[in-house]
Amino acid sequence: MNVPTSHLLIVAAGLFTIGAIGFLIRRNAIVMLLCVELMLNAANLAFVAGSRAHFGAPNAPPGADGVVFSLFVIVVAAIEAAVGLAIVIAMYRLRRTVETESLQELAG
Repeated sequence: MNVPTSHLLIVAAGLFTIGAIGFLIRRNAIVMLLCVELMLNAANLAFVAGSRAHFGAPNAPPGADGVVFSLFVIVVAAIEAAVGLAIVIAMYRLRRTVETESLQELAG
């Protein structure tokens, strides 16, 4: 059973919207990182859906463009998670909180 590409793009748009709203509303640094990850996963879904739609013709060669872009996004997300968690740990050690409102200045 094939899922239509439009349904995949609607799910991707919904995930991205939830991630963007969560990033803008929440003030906890860990929740903000999770919302960024949710937005990156929505972009992955859109890349794969677009690749599937572009190469979905019966006699067309199988396309890997969306999958390759998704792999790059996954690598960027892994790096972002590592660097982001390192910053959150440093922030917690310095201020004993992960709330972003408590950080008025960037200089320590």
